[in-house]
Amino acid sequence: MKYFASVENHSGLNRLPCNPCKLLDFALLNLAPGDGYSGETGDREVLAVILGGKATFEVNDRRFEKVGGRPNVFGGKPHAVYMPAGARYTIIAETAVSLALPSAPSDLDVAPYVIGPERVANGVWGAANFKRYFHQILTLAAQPDLPARRLIVGETFTPSGNWSTFPPHKHEVDDLPREAAHEEDYFFKINPPDGFGICRYYNREGVEENFTVRDNTILMAPHGYHTVVSAPGYMTYYLWFLAGEQRVQATADDPALAWVSRTVPMLKELGA
Repeated sequence: MKYFASVENHSGLNRLPCNPCKLLDFALLNLAPGDGYSGETGDREVLAVILGGKATFEVNDRRFEKVGGRPNVFGGKPHAVYMPAGARYTIIAETAVSLALPSAPSDLDVAPYVIGPERVANGVWGAANFKRYFHQILTLAAQPDLPARRLIVGETFTPSGNWSTFPPHKHEVDDLPREAAHEEDYFFKINPPDGFGICRYYNREGVEENFTVRDNTILMAPHGYHTVVSAPGYMTYYLWFLAGEQRVQATADDPALAWVSRTVPMLKELGA
């Protein structure tokens, strides 16, 4: 089973070359100015996250004009459009635009909606050399009023030389409040784009892989522990998206490394 892959970055719709997840799927859509793409969500909910550029959306009988604006993922908070199951849609590029399209099964009957940057929560996780910055785009904790059946979506920015998702965690058992069962994918971008990072993934089946993270690569984790580190001189971005039977988030750290989390308050007090 493959847990890592490169996503093609051609004009039009780029799908995953493989997918070990049962719920999550992903596609990358690139459009030149004036170009359009039409599709149907079928039995899935889709969150179109604008990675860079601006587009107009027609979803069922709703039209959302000129959504977006940041030049790339490193240029500010995102715009996103939630497209429910059973929707027909057309996306028309106002500028050159790149969109991430994570999706998951849904039976939720709701209207489409836009998530603007003002609704995106931001903050810092960790400390010292495992400090990273996040955007919460569609989560139960940050946007409890925005309906979704399964999707949980956000972004993380890991500075030069820092670790992210550390200690490594998993979320494969529904045992709230200790842990919630969710599949999770990370779609990566690098700044500058010729750089790299490393993603470590390991699971209960004895799989242990260290993958070179580059622009437009993806981790697909139906279960298991995962963590990321950025090479010195480069910032690693990843769009993270999860799906399970409920949207409450709870993770379990690797017991051998969980002590690192307990150092965060002390490190923050020291200004690290």
